[in-house]
Amino acid sequence: MAGHSKWANIQHRKGRQDEKRGKIWTRIIREITVAARAGGGDLSTNPRLRLAIDRAKAANMPADRIKYNIEKATGTLDGISYEEIRYEGYGIGGAAIIVDTMTDNKVRTVAEVRHAFSKFGGNMGTEGSVAFQFKHCGQIIFAPGQNEDKVMEVALESGAEDVVTDDDGAIEVITPVADFETVKNALEAAGMTPDDAQVTMRAENPIEMTGDEATRMQKLLDALEDLDDVQNIYHNAEIDTDAL
Repeated sequence: MAGHSKWANIQHRKGRQDEKRGKIWTRIIREITVAARAGGGDLSTNPRLRLAIDRAKAANMPADRIKYNIEKATGTLDGISYEEIRYEGYGIGGAAIIVDTMTDNKVRTVAEVRHAFSKFGGNMGTEGSVAFQFKHCGQIIFAPGQNEDKVMEVALESGAEDVVTDDDGAIEVITPVADFETVKNALEAAGMTPDDAQVTMRAENPIEMTGDEATRMQKLLDALEDLDDVQNIYHNAEIDTDAL
């Protein structure tokens, strides 16, 4: 099936993340910590930890630092206890935003998230106010130019739910969360390395933003992204990057 154009937005997001490499490492370390503490340090039985380590490797985090944080989380070393908290809200034009955080001080975190929303034209919502507009799933994306038929054949045979070809030629494979790794591994074994792959909250009904709305929305997202306790941000805005 065909879909909206997401490739420019993906490249834009990855470019901004690359500019904040130190902060990305901090977030990955928190994810490793929580995943290891919840499911143990054995990669064979902890898929969440495997995904966190994949992210760490993709961000060029040294192996000894990864090992240190797993040991720290599993009790070999003393560490800080983090709590996962999700906030929901509305951005420019009523765009839906989900903010996932990990924090050792939820009073501080909620105050900072609320301040960012209000300062940059958004509004905090209540639990469940926008989450219904997203699907928790695996998302595997190939840049324009990949063989669509080959991707579709391998993906669907290995358990994918859908394969979407975006307007710009990028290919998006959508999987159940439980089958994400299986599908990703099958695609890589067939010689197709994705340009982006993650378990995510995928917007069901994206809204396009251009001009001043796009600029204001990006400022709000940047403000949330800059908060130390924020791990991931999901939204349904497809921002015209040419307007920024």
